[in-house]
Amino acid sequence: MPTDLLTMKKSTFLRLLILSLGCCLSLQNLQAQTKISFIESLEQPKPWVGSVFKRLSRKQRIAQLFFVRAHTDKGKAYEDSIAKVIRKEKIGGLVFFQGGPGRQAVLTRHYQQKAKVPLLIAMDAEWGLGMRLDSTIAYPYQMTLGAIQDNTLIEQMGREVAKDFQLLGMHINFAPDVDINNNPKNPVIGFRSFGDNKYRVAEKAAAYMKGLQDEGILVSLKHFPGHGDTDVDSHNDLPQLNFDKNRLDTLEMFPFKELIKKQASGVMVAHMNIPALDQTPNLPSTLSPAIVNGILKTELGFKGLVFSDAMGMKGVVKFFPDGEADVRALIAGNDVLELSENSKRAIKLIRKAIRHKRISWEQVNQSVKKVLAAKYWAGLHQEQKIASEHIISQLNRPEAKALNQHLADAAVTLLNSKKGIESLGKSNPTKILSIGTGNTTVFQTDLQKQFPNSQLLNLNKQAGIETINTLRQAITENEQLIISIHDTRKRPAPVLDFSPEVLAFVQEMAQKNSVIAVFANPYTLINLPGLANAASLVMNYQNSDELQKAAVKVISGQISAKGKLPVSISPVYKNGDGL
Repeated sequence: MPTDLLTMKKSTFLRLLILSLGCCLSLQNLQAQTKISFIESLEQPKPWVGSVFKRLSRKQRIAQLFFVRAHTDKGKAYEDSIAKVIRKEKIGGLVFFQGGPGRQAVLTRHYQQKAKVPLLIAMDAEWGLGMRLDSTIAYPYQMTLGAIQDNTLIEQMGREVAKDFQLLGMHINFAPDVDINNNPKNPVIGFRSFGDNKYRVAEKAAAYMKGLQDEGILVSLKHFPGHGDTDVDSHNDLPQLNFDKNRLDTLEMFPFKELIKKQASGVMVAHMNIPALDQTPNLPSTLSPAIVNGILKTELGFKGLVFSDAMGMKGVVKFFPDGEADVRALIAGNDVLELSENSKRAIKLIRKAIRHKRISWEQVNQSVKKVLAAKYWAGLHQEQKIASEHIISQLNRPEAKALNQHLADAAVTLLNSKKGIESLGKSNPTKILSIGTGNTTVFQTDLQKQFPNSQLLNLNKQAGIETINTLRQAITENEQLIISIHDTRKRPAPVLDFSPEVLAFVQEMAQKNSVIAVFANPYTLINLPGLANAASLVMNYQNSDELQKAAVKVISGQISAKGKLPVSISPVYKNGDGL
Protein backbone atom coordinates (compact mmCIF):
# COMPACT_ATOMS: atom_id res chain seq x y z
CA MET A 1 0.00 0.00 0.00
CA PRO A 2 1.40 3.51 -0.85
CA THR A 3 2.73 5.39 2.20
CA ASP A 4 0.51 8.46 1.59
CA LEU A 5 -2.62 6.30 1.47
CA LEU A 6 -1.62 4.44 4.62
CA THR A 7 -1.02 7.74 6.43
CA MET A 8 -4.39 9.05 5.27
CA LYS A 9 -6.18 5.92 6.47
CA LYS A 10 -4.51 6.13 9.88
CA SER A 11 -5.47 9.78 10.21
CA THR A 12 -9.07 9.04 9.24
CA PHE A 13 -9.22 6.14 11.68
CA LEU A 14 -7.89 8.31 14.53
CA ARG A 15 -10.41 11.05 13.85
CA LEU A 16 -13.28 8.54 13.78
CA LEU A 17 -12.01 7.04 17.01
CA ILE A 18 -11.89 10.48 18.64
CA LEU A 19 -15.46 11.22 17.60
CA SER A 20 -16.72 7.79 18.62
CA LEU A 21 -15.20 8.13 22.08
CA GLY A 22 -17.18 11.32 22.53
CA CYS A 23 -20.39 9.72 21.27
CA CYS A 24 -20.02 6.89 23.75
CA LEU A 25 -20.37 9.25 26.69
CA SER A 26 -23.75 8.95 28.38
CA LEU A 27 -26.43 11.57 27.78
CA GLN A 28 -26.47 12.20 31.51
CA ASN A 29 -22.79 13.15 31.50
CA LEU A 30 -23.27 15.41 28.47
CA GLN A 31 -26.12 17.23 30.17
CA ALA A 32 -24.12 17.65 33.36
CA GLN A 33 -21.17 19.01 31.39
CA THR A 34 -23.20 21.74 29.71
CA LYS A 35 -24.54 23.05 33.05
CA ILE A 36 -21.17 24.02 34.49
CA SER A 37 -18.60 26.63 33.57
CA PHE A 38 -15.43 25.77 31.72
CA ILE A 39 -13.41 26.49 34.88
CA GLU A 40 -15.53 24.08 36.92
CA SER A 41 -15.31 21.48 34.17
CA LEU A 42 -11.53 21.38 34.50
CA GLU A 43 -11.94 19.50 37.79
CA GLN A 44 -14.07 16.75 36.23
CA PRO A 45 -12.69 13.61 34.59
CA LYS A 46 -12.89 13.68 30.79
CA PRO A 47 -11.98 10.35 29.17
CA TRP A 48 -12.06 11.96 25.72
CA VAL A 49 -9.32 14.42 26.66
CA GLY A 50 -7.02 11.73 28.03
CA SER A 51 -7.61 9.44 25.08
CA VAL A 52 -6.88 12.12 22.48
CA PHE A 53 -3.82 13.33 24.36
CA LYS A 54 -2.28 9.85 24.45
CA ARG A 55 -2.65 9.46 20.69
CA LEU A 56 -0.86 12.68 19.83
CA SER A 57 2.86 12.66 19.11
CA ARG A 58 4.98 15.16 21.00
CA LYS A 59 5.19 17.40 17.95
CA GLN A 60 1.41 17.25 17.52
CA ARG A 61 0.89 18.17 21.17
CA ILE A 62 2.87 21.37 20.71
CA ALA A 63 0.92 22.10 17.52
CA GLN A 64 -2.34 22.05 19.51
CA LEU A 65 -1.20 25.28 21.16
CA PHE A 66 -1.17 27.26 17.89
CA PHE A 67 -4.08 29.13 16.31
CA VAL A 68 -3.50 30.48 12.80
CA ARG A 69 -5.23 33.19 10.77
CA ALA A 70 -8.08 32.37 8.36
CA HIS A 71 -10.02 34.54 5.90
CA THR A 72 -12.78 33.97 3.38
CA ASP A 73 -12.02 37.07 1.31
CA LYS A 74 -8.52 36.19 0.04
CA GLY A 75 -9.30 33.61 -2.62
CA LYS A 76 -8.86 29.88 -3.06
CA ALA A 77 -5.06 29.85 -3.04
CA TYR A 78 -5.02 31.38 0.43
CA GLU A 79 -7.76 29.03 1.66
CA ASP A 80 -5.85 26.03 0.33
CA SER A 81 -2.69 27.19 2.09
CA ILE A 82 -4.51 27.18 5.44
CA ALA A 83 -5.90 23.70 4.72
CA LYS A 84 -2.33 22.55 4.10
CA VAL A 85 -1.20 23.96 7.46
CA ILE A 86 -4.06 22.17 9.20
CA ARG A 87 -3.29 18.88 7.50
CA LYS A 88 0.49 18.95 7.88
CA GLU A 89 1.10 20.79 11.15
CA LYS A 90 -1.95 19.47 13.07
CA ILE A 91 -2.57 22.90 14.67
CA GLY A 92 -5.12 23.43 17.45
CA GLY A 93 -7.33 26.14 16.04
CA LEU A 94 -8.13 29.00 13.70
CA VAL A 95 -8.92 32.69 14.10
CA PHE A 96 -11.25 33.93 11.38
CA PHE A 97 -11.03 37.49 10.13
CA GLN A 98 -12.72 39.32 7.23
CA GLY A 99 -15.09 37.60 4.83
CA GLY A 100 -18.68 36.45 4.55
CA PRO A 101 -20.74 34.14 6.77
CA GLY A 102 -21.85 31.74 4.04
CA ARG A 103 -18.31 31.28 2.79
CA GLN A 104 -17.02 30.88 6.33
CA ALA A 105 -19.57 28.16 7.14
CA VAL A 106 -18.54 26.17 4.08
CA LEU A 107 -14.85 26.68 4.74
CA THR A 108 -15.15 25.74 8.42
CA ARG A 109 -16.74 22.41 7.51
CA HIS A 110 -13.94 21.83 5.02
CA TYR A 111 -11.22 22.69 7.53
CA GLN A 112 -12.72 20.52 10.26
CA GLN A 113 -12.70 17.58 7.87
CA LYS A 114 -8.98 18.15 7.33
CA ALA A 115 -8.16 18.24 11.04
CA LYS A 116 -6.81 15.25 12.95
CA VAL A 117 -8.28 16.68 16.16
CA PRO A 118 -11.29 19.01 15.81
CA LEU A 119 -10.27 22.67 15.63
CA LEU A 120 -11.25 25.39 18.05
CA ILE A 121 -12.56 28.28 15.94
CA ALA A 122 -12.15 31.81 17.27
CA MET A 123 -12.90 35.36 16.18
CA ASP A 124 -12.33 38.90 17.41
CA ALA A 125 -16.00 39.86 17.56
CA GLU A 126 -16.22 42.49 20.28
CA TRP A 127 -19.37 43.96 18.72
CA GLY A 128 -20.55 40.73 17.12
CA LEU A 129 -19.96 39.17 13.72
CA GLY A 130 -20.36 42.58 12.07
CA MET A 131 -16.85 43.41 13.31
CA ARG A 132 -15.50 40.94 10.72
CA LEU A 133 -18.18 39.60 8.37
CA ASP A 134 -20.43 41.19 5.79
CA SER A 135 -24.20 40.64 5.85
CA THR A 136 -24.23 40.29 9.65
CA ILE A 137 -25.32 42.41 12.62
CA ALA A 138 -22.89 44.89 14.12
CA TYR A 139 -23.92 45.53 17.72
CA PRO A 140 -22.83 48.75 19.46
CA TYR A 141 -19.17 49.35 20.32
CA GLN A 142 -18.29 48.74 23.93
CA MET A 143 -17.98 52.50 24.56
CA THR A 144 -21.59 52.84 23.43
CA LEU A 145 -22.60 49.93 25.66
CA GLY A 146 -20.85 51.74 28.49
CA ALA A 147 -23.54 54.43 28.32
CA ILE A 148 -26.34 51.90 28.84
CA GLN A 149 -27.66 51.69 32.39
CA ASP A 150 -29.48 48.36 32.08
CA ASN A 151 -26.78 45.69 32.02
CA THR A 152 -29.30 42.94 31.30
CA LEU A 153 -29.43 44.31 27.74
CA ILE A 154 -25.68 43.70 27.43
CA GLU A 155 -26.10 40.16 28.70
CA GLN A 156 -28.82 39.60 26.08
CA MET A 157 -26.41 40.87 23.44
CA GLY A 158 -23.85 38.32 24.62
CA ARG A 159 -26.42 35.57 24.17
CA GLU A 160 -27.29 36.69 20.66
CA VAL A 161 -23.61 36.90 19.67
CA ALA A 162 -23.13 33.40 21.09
CA LYS A 163 -25.99 32.07 18.95
CA ASP A 164 -24.32 33.54 15.88
CA PHE A 165 -21.04 31.85 16.81
CA GLN A 166 -22.77 28.52 17.15
CA LEU A 167 -24.47 28.86 13.77
CA LEU A 168 -21.04 29.26 12.18
CA GLY A 169 -19.34 26.54 14.21
CA MET A 170 -17.21 28.94 16.29
CA HIS A 171 -16.24 28.45 19.91
CA ILE A 172 -14.18 31.39 21.21
CA ASN A 173 -14.92 35.10 21.15
CA PHE A 174 -11.84 37.21 21.89
CA ALA A 175 -14.02 39.50 23.99
CA PRO A 176 -14.98 41.35 26.06
CA ASP A 177 -12.36 44.09 26.16
CA VAL A 178 -11.99 44.95 29.86
CA ASP A 179 -9.38 47.67 29.43
CA ILE A 180 -10.15 50.85 31.37
CA ASN A 181 -9.77 53.63 28.82
CA ASN A 182 -8.56 56.50 31.01
CA ASN A 183 -6.28 57.95 28.32
CA PRO A 184 -8.22 59.91 25.67
CA LYS A 185 -5.21 59.67 23.32
CA ASN A 186 -5.19 55.87 23.38
CA PRO A 187 -4.82 54.89 19.70
CA VAL A 188 -5.88 51.25 19.95
CA ILE A 189 -8.53 50.87 22.70
CA GLY A 190 -10.75 53.96 22.95
CA PHE A 191 -14.22 53.08 21.65
CA ARG A 192 -13.48 49.37 22.33
CA SER A 193 -13.59 50.02 26.10
CA PHE A 194 -16.69 50.20 28.29
CA GLY A 195 -15.31 53.40 29.82
CA ASP A 196 -12.94 54.83 32.41
CA ASN A 197 -14.64 53.71 35.63
CA LYS A 198 -13.23 50.38 36.79
CA TYR A 199 -16.40 49.28 38.59
CA ARG A 200 -18.68 49.93 35.61
CA VAL A 201 -16.21 48.35 33.20
CA ALA A 202 -16.20 45.21 35.35
CA GLU A 203 -20.01 45.15 35.65
CA LYS A 204 -20.69 45.55 31.95
CA ALA A 205 -17.95 43.13 30.92
CA ALA A 206 -19.37 40.59 33.36
CA ALA A 207 -22.80 40.91 31.75
CA TYR A 208 -21.39 40.41 28.25
CA MET A 209 -19.26 37.49 29.43
CA LYS A 210 -22.20 35.82 31.15
CA GLY A 211 -24.30 35.97 28.01
CA LEU A 212 -21.53 34.37 25.95
CA GLN A 213 -20.55 31.68 28.44
CA ASP A 214 -24.08 30.71 29.42
CA GLU A 215 -24.69 29.93 25.75
CA GLY A 216 -21.55 27.78 25.52
CA ILE A 217 -18.99 30.20 24.05
CA LEU A 218 -15.51 30.58 25.53
CA VAL A 219 -14.29 34.13 26.15
CA SER A 220 -10.94 35.89 26.29
CA LEU A 221 -10.77 38.95 28.53
CA LYS A 222 -8.28 41.41 27.13
CA HIS A 223 -5.68 42.88 27.26
CA PHE A 224 -4.07 41.75 30.53
CA PRO A 225 -2.89 43.44 32.67
CA GLY A 226 -4.59 46.46 31.04
CA HIS A 227 -4.03 48.39 27.80
CA GLY A 228 -6.27 51.39 28.54
CA ASP A 229 -3.71 53.99 29.59
CA THR A 230 -1.26 53.83 26.69
CA ASP A 231 -0.53 56.21 23.83
CA VAL A 232 1.23 53.58 21.69
CA ASP A 233 -0.48 50.91 19.58
CA SER A 234 1.14 47.53 20.31
CA HIS A 235 0.44 46.51 16.71
CA ASN A 236 3.13 49.00 15.70
CA ASP A 237 5.53 49.21 18.66
CA LEU A 238 6.05 48.15 22.29
CA PRO A 239 4.08 50.39 24.70
CA GLN A 240 5.49 50.96 28.17
CA LEU A 241 3.37 51.28 31.31
CA ASN A 242 5.31 53.29 33.88
CA PHE A 243 2.89 52.87 36.78
CA ASP A 244 3.68 51.34 40.15
CA LYS A 245 2.39 47.92 41.12
CA ASN A 246 -0.23 49.32 43.47
CA ARG A 247 -1.78 51.43 40.70
CA LEU A 248 -1.76 48.47 38.28
CA ASP A 249 -3.21 46.14 40.90
CA THR A 250 -6.02 48.44 42.00
CA LEU A 251 -6.95 49.96 38.63
CA GLU A 252 -5.81 48.18 35.45
CA MET A 253 -6.14 44.67 36.86
CA PHE A 254 -9.38 45.29 38.76
CA PRO A 255 -11.82 44.10 36.03
CA PHE A 256 -9.68 41.02 35.36
CA LYS A 257 -9.73 40.07 39.03
CA GLU A 258 -13.50 40.56 39.28
CA LEU A 259 -14.26 38.49 36.18
CA ILE A 260 -11.83 35.73 37.14
CA LYS A 261 -13.94 35.39 40.31
CA LYS A 262 -16.96 34.99 38.00
CA GLN A 263 -15.42 32.00 36.17
CA ALA A 264 -13.95 33.71 33.11
CA SER A 265 -12.84 30.95 30.73
CA GLY A 266 -9.99 32.85 29.06
CA VAL A 267 -7.65 35.82 29.34
CA MET A 268 -5.54 37.41 26.59
CA VAL A 269 -2.17 38.89 27.54
CA ALA A 270 -1.07 42.19 25.99
CA HIS A 271 2.29 43.10 24.48
CA MET A 272 3.42 45.84 26.88
CA ASN A 273 6.62 46.53 28.78
CA ILE A 274 5.80 47.04 32.48
CA PRO A 275 8.90 47.70 34.61
CA ALA A 276 6.98 47.60 37.89
CA LEU A 277 6.04 43.98 37.20
CA ASP A 278 9.14 42.81 35.32
CA GLN A 279 12.30 44.89 35.04
CA THR A 280 13.71 42.93 32.07
CA PRO A 281 14.48 45.58 29.40
CA ASN A 282 12.16 45.58 26.37
CA LEU A 283 10.35 42.44 27.55
CA PRO A 284 6.67 42.39 26.54
CA SER A 285 4.24 41.22 29.21
CA THR A 286 3.30 38.32 26.92
CA LEU A 287 6.82 36.95 27.32
CA SER A 288 7.16 37.58 31.04
CA PRO A 289 6.98 34.55 33.38
CA ALA A 290 6.62 37.00 36.28
CA ILE A 291 3.45 38.46 34.75
CA VAL A 292 1.81 35.40 33.15
CA ASN A 293 2.78 32.54 35.45
CA GLY A 294 3.49 34.74 38.46
CA ILE A 295 0.68 37.30 38.60
CA LEU A 296 -2.10 35.97 36.36
CA LYS A 297 -1.89 32.28 37.21
CA THR A 298 -0.43 32.28 40.73
CA GLU A 299 -1.43 35.57 42.39
CA LEU A 300 -4.84 35.88 40.73
CA GLY A 301 -5.40 32.13 40.65
CA PHE A 302 -6.56 32.04 37.03
CA LYS A 303 -7.09 28.44 35.89
CA GLY A 304 -8.54 29.00 32.42
CA LEU A 305 -6.98 29.42 29.00
CA VAL A 306 -4.26 32.04 28.66
CA PHE A 307 -4.10 33.42 25.11
CA SER A 308 -1.26 35.51 23.77
CA ASP A 309 -2.18 38.56 21.76
CA ALA A 310 -1.29 38.15 18.09
CA MET A 311 2.30 36.97 17.92
CA GLY A 312 3.10 38.85 14.72
CA MET A 313 2.55 42.30 16.25
CA LYS A 314 5.52 44.66 16.41
CA GLY A 315 5.06 44.98 20.15
CA VAL A 316 6.27 41.40 20.62
CA VAL A 317 8.57 40.64 17.67
CA LYS A 318 10.48 43.95 17.61
CA PHE A 319 12.95 42.79 20.26
CA PHE A 320 12.41 39.01 19.93
CA PRO A 321 12.40 38.17 16.20
CA ASP A 322 12.76 34.93 14.25
CA GLY A 323 10.52 32.79 16.41
CA GLU A 324 12.13 33.57 19.77
CA ALA A 325 8.95 35.40 20.83
CA ASP A 326 6.91 32.19 20.36
CA VAL A 327 9.30 30.19 22.54
CA ARG A 328 9.33 32.79 25.28
CA ALA A 329 5.54 33.18 25.21
CA LEU A 330 5.11 29.49 25.94
CA ILE A 331 7.79 29.57 28.65
CA ALA A 332 6.01 32.55 30.25
CA GLY A 333 2.83 30.52 30.68
CA ASN A 334 0.59 31.25 27.69
CA ASP A 335 -1.51 28.23 26.73
CA VAL A 336 -2.40 29.34 23.20
CA LEU A 337 -0.12 31.24 20.82
CA GLU A 338 -2.32 33.24 18.49
CA LEU A 339 -1.22 34.09 14.94
CA SER A 340 2.44 33.21 15.05
CA GLU A 341 4.50 34.63 12.19
CA ASN A 342 5.50 31.06 11.32
CA SER A 343 3.90 28.22 13.28
CA LYS A 344 6.05 25.53 11.65
CA ARG A 345 9.23 27.31 12.69
CA ALA A 346 7.85 27.99 16.17
CA ILE A 347 7.00 24.32 16.79
CA LYS A 348 10.51 23.34 15.79
CA LEU A 349 12.05 25.98 18.09
CA ILE A 350 9.87 24.95 21.01
CA ARG A 351 10.97 21.33 20.65
CA LYS A 352 14.56 22.59 20.71
CA ALA A 353 13.83 24.68 23.81
CA ILE A 354 12.46 21.58 25.57
CA ARG A 355 15.62 19.64 24.73
CA HIS A 356 17.70 22.50 26.16
CA LYS A 357 15.61 22.51 29.38
CA ARG A 358 14.25 26.02 28.80
CA ILE A 359 10.74 24.63 29.25
CA SER A 360 9.48 21.30 30.56
CA TRP A 361 7.22 18.78 28.89
CA GLU A 362 5.12 18.90 32.05
CA GLN A 363 4.25 22.57 31.43
CA VAL A 364 3.58 21.95 27.73
CA ASN A 365 1.38 18.94 28.46
CA GLN A 366 -0.67 20.91 30.99
CA SER A 367 -1.45 23.51 28.34
CA VAL A 368 -2.27 20.83 25.75
CA LYS A 369 -4.71 19.13 28.11
CA LYS A 370 -6.32 22.49 28.88
CA VAL A 371 -6.81 23.17 25.15
CA LEU A 372 -8.33 19.70 24.70
CA ALA A 373 -10.56 20.32 27.72
CA ALA A 374 -11.77 23.51 26.03
CA LYS A 375 -12.57 21.50 22.91
CA TYR A 376 -14.56 19.07 25.00
CA TRP A 377 -16.45 21.85 26.81
CA ALA A 378 -17.22 23.48 23.46
CA GLY A 379 -18.75 20.21 22.23
CA LEU A 380 -16.04 19.18 19.80
CA HIS A 381 -16.10 15.63 21.12
CA GLN A 382 -19.30 15.35 19.10
CA GLU A 383 -19.85 16.02 15.43
CA GLN A 384 -21.01 19.59 15.05
CA LYS A 385 -23.68 20.90 12.74
CA ILE A 386 -22.85 24.15 11.00
CA ALA A 387 -25.62 26.11 9.34
CA SER A 388 -25.58 25.93 5.56
CA GLU A 389 -28.99 26.97 4.27
CA HIS A 390 -30.53 30.38 4.94
CA ILE A 391 -27.49 31.40 6.99
CA ILE A 392 -27.94 35.13 6.28
CA SER A 393 -31.54 35.15 7.49
CA GLN A 394 -30.65 33.12 10.56
CA LEU A 395 -27.91 35.57 11.49
CA ASN A 396 -30.26 38.52 10.87
CA ARG A 397 -33.17 37.11 12.84
CA PRO A 398 -35.84 39.68 13.86
CA GLU A 399 -35.23 39.35 17.60
CA ALA A 400 -31.53 40.12 17.17
CA LYS A 401 -32.26 43.21 15.06
CA ALA A 402 -34.82 44.37 17.62
CA LEU A 403 -32.29 43.98 20.42
CA ASN A 404 -29.72 45.96 18.44
CA GLN A 405 -32.14 48.88 18.14
CA HIS A 406 -33.09 48.56 21.81
CA LEU A 407 -29.42 48.82 22.77
CA ALA A 408 -29.08 51.97 20.67
CA ASP A 409 -32.20 53.49 22.20
CA ALA A 410 -30.82 52.86 25.69
CA ALA A 411 -27.42 54.44 24.94
CA VAL A 412 -28.46 57.92 23.74
CA THR A 413 -27.21 60.52 26.21
CA LEU A 414 -28.64 64.02 26.55
CA LEU A 415 -26.20 66.73 27.67
CA ASN A 416 -26.47 70.50 28.24
CA SER A 417 -30.24 70.90 28.55
CA LYS A 418 -33.61 69.52 27.53
CA LYS A 419 -34.87 73.01 26.68
CA GLY A 420 -33.59 72.96 23.14
CA ILE A 421 -35.49 69.78 22.33
CA GLU A 422 -38.57 70.80 24.27
CA SER A 423 -38.79 74.11 22.38
CA LEU A 424 -38.89 72.44 18.96
CA GLY A 425 -42.18 72.79 17.13
CA LYS A 426 -42.87 69.97 14.69
CA SER A 427 -44.69 72.23 12.25
CA ASN A 428 -42.15 75.06 12.42
CA PRO A 429 -39.75 75.80 9.55
CA THR A 430 -36.67 73.69 10.23
CA LYS A 431 -33.24 73.19 8.75
CA ILE A 432 -31.73 69.72 9.31
CA LEU A 433 -28.01 69.91 8.64
CA SER A 434 -25.72 66.86 8.59
CA ILE A 435 -21.98 67.58 8.81
CA GLY A 436 -19.28 65.09 7.96
CA THR A 437 -20.87 63.39 5.00
CA GLY A 438 -21.98 64.68 1.65
CA ASN A 439 -24.92 62.28 1.53
CA THR A 440 -28.37 62.42 3.09
CA THR A 441 -28.26 60.51 6.39
CA VAL A 442 -30.69 58.15 8.09
CA PHE A 443 -30.94 60.78 10.82
CA GLN A 444 -32.17 63.36 8.30
CA THR A 445 -34.70 61.17 6.50
CA ASP A 446 -36.21 59.87 9.75
CA LEU A 447 -36.26 63.31 11.37
CA GLN A 448 -37.91 64.91 8.36
CA LYS A 449 -40.87 62.58 8.89
CA GLN A 450 -41.29 64.12 12.34
CA PHE A 451 -40.65 67.69 11.12
CA PRO A 452 -42.43 67.82 7.72
CA ASN A 453 -41.80 71.57 7.26
CA SER A 454 -38.05 71.01 7.00
CA GLN A 455 -35.21 71.28 4.53
CA LEU A 456 -32.19 68.95 4.43
CA LEU A 457 -28.67 70.35 4.13
CA ASN A 458 -25.32 68.56 4.02
CA LEU A 459 -21.70 69.60 4.52
CA ASN A 460 -18.72 67.45 3.60
CA LYS A 461 -16.08 67.08 6.33
CA GLN A 462 -13.36 68.64 4.16
CA ALA A 463 -15.44 71.52 2.82
CA GLY A 464 -13.72 74.84 2.23
CA ILE A 465 -14.71 78.37 3.16
CA GLU A 466 -16.62 79.09 -0.09
CA THR A 467 -18.94 76.11 0.38
CA ILE A 468 -19.43 77.02 4.04
CA ASN A 469 -20.28 80.64 3.16
CA THR A 470 -22.94 79.44 0.71
CA LEU A 471 -24.41 77.17 3.35
CA ARG A 472 -24.29 79.91 5.98
CA GLN A 473 -26.50 82.09 3.79
CA ALA A 474 -29.10 79.30 3.55
CA ILE A 475 -29.56 79.22 7.34
CA THR A 476 -31.87 81.99 8.56
CA GLU A 477 -32.50 83.20 12.10
CA ASN A 478 -36.24 82.49 12.07
CA GLU A 479 -35.85 78.75 11.49
CA GLN A 480 -35.23 75.87 13.88
CA LEU A 481 -31.78 74.35 13.43
CA ILE A 482 -31.03 70.67 14.08
CA ILE A 483 -27.46 69.57 13.35
CA SER A 484 -25.90 66.14 13.24
CA ILE A 485 -22.13 65.53 13.30
CA HIS A 486 -20.96 62.25 11.75
CA ASP A 487 -17.62 60.46 11.94
CA THR A 488 -17.89 58.17 8.91
CA ARG A 489 -14.60 56.35 9.54
CA LYS A 490 -14.78 52.63 10.24
CA ARG A 491 -13.04 53.12 13.59
CA PRO A 492 -14.09 56.39 15.29
CA ALA A 493 -10.98 58.19 16.54
CA PRO A 494 -10.90 60.67 19.45
CA VAL A 495 -10.28 63.57 17.07
CA LEU A 496 -12.51 64.33 14.07
CA ASP A 497 -10.83 64.44 10.65
CA PHE A 498 -12.76 67.58 9.64
CA SER A 499 -11.14 70.56 7.95
CA PRO A 500 -10.37 73.53 10.26
CA GLU A 501 -13.03 75.53 8.44
CA VAL A 502 -15.69 72.90 9.10
CA LEU A 503 -14.71 72.61 12.79
CA ALA A 504 -14.99 76.38 13.18
CA PHE A 505 -18.38 76.34 11.44
CA VAL A 506 -19.66 73.63 13.83
CA GLN A 507 -18.82 75.78 16.83
CA GLU A 508 -20.40 78.82 15.17
CA MET A 509 -23.64 76.92 14.58
CA ALA A 510 -23.72 75.82 18.21
CA GLN A 511 -24.28 79.48 19.17
CA LYS A 512 -27.56 79.61 17.24
CA ASN A 513 -29.79 77.94 19.84
CA SER A 514 -29.39 74.71 17.86
CA VAL A 515 -29.98 71.09 18.79
CA ILE A 516 -26.86 69.07 17.98
CA ALA A 517 -26.56 65.29 17.74
CA VAL A 518 -23.04 63.82 17.72
CA PHE A 519 -22.49 60.43 16.05
CA ALA A 520 -18.82 60.06 16.92
CA ASN A 521 -16.36 59.04 19.60
CA PRO A 522 -17.30 60.98 22.78
CA TYR A 523 -13.71 62.20 23.14
CA THR A 524 -14.30 64.39 20.06
CA LEU A 525 -16.04 66.84 22.42
CA ILE A 526 -12.59 67.77 23.77
CA ASN A 527 -11.78 69.46 20.47
CA LEU A 528 -15.26 70.95 20.06
CA PRO A 529 -15.66 73.00 23.26
CA GLY A 530 -18.14 75.30 21.52
CA LEU A 531 -20.77 72.53 21.58
CA ALA A 532 -21.36 73.38 25.23
CA ASN A 533 -23.28 76.40 23.87
CA ALA A 534 -25.81 74.28 21.97
CA ALA A 535 -29.38 74.40 23.27
CA SER A 536 -29.34 70.61 23.55
CA LEU A 537 -26.48 68.21 22.89
CA VAL A 538 -27.31 64.58 22.10
CA MET A 539 -24.33 62.20 22.36
CA ASN A 540 -24.68 58.98 20.36
CA TYR A 541 -21.11 57.58 20.41
CA GLN A 542 -20.99 56.11 16.89
CA ASN A 543 -22.36 56.58 13.38
CA SER A 544 -24.65 53.55 13.08
CA ASP A 545 -28.12 53.55 11.55
CA GLU A 546 -29.53 52.31 14.86
CA LEU A 547 -28.04 55.23 16.83
CA GLN A 548 -29.29 57.70 14.22
CA LYS A 549 -32.80 56.27 14.55
CA ALA A 550 -32.53 56.35 18.34
CA ALA A 551 -31.46 60.02 18.33
CA VAL A 552 -34.47 60.90 16.18
CA LYS A 553 -36.74 59.24 18.74
CA VAL A 554 -35.20 61.35 21.52
CA ILE A 555 -35.32 64.64 19.59
CA SER A 556 -38.91 64.06 18.45
CA GLY A 557 -40.05 63.09 21.95
CA GLN A 558 -40.84 59.44 21.25
CA ILE A 559 -38.46 58.22 23.97
CA SER A 560 -36.41 59.83 26.71
CA ALA A 561 -32.62 59.70 26.76
CA LYS A 562 -31.44 57.25 29.42
CA GLY A 563 -27.72 56.96 28.66
CA LYS A 564 -24.89 58.30 30.81
CA LEU A 565 -21.38 59.30 29.74
CA PRO A 566 -19.04 56.32 30.30
CA VAL A 567 -15.92 58.53 30.31
CA SER A 568 -14.88 61.88 31.70
CA ILE A 569 -14.10 64.24 28.83
CA SER A 570 -13.62 67.61 30.53
CA PRO A 571 -14.75 69.50 33.63
CA VAL A 572 -17.93 70.20 31.67
CA TYR A 573 -18.65 66.60 30.66
CA LYS A 574 -17.88 64.00 33.31
CA ASN A 575 -18.41 60.26 33.70
CA GLY A 576 -22.02 59.63 34.63
CA ASP A 577 -23.38 62.87 33.13
CA GLY A 578 -26.69 62.66 31.30
CA LEU A 579 -30.05 64.32 31.83
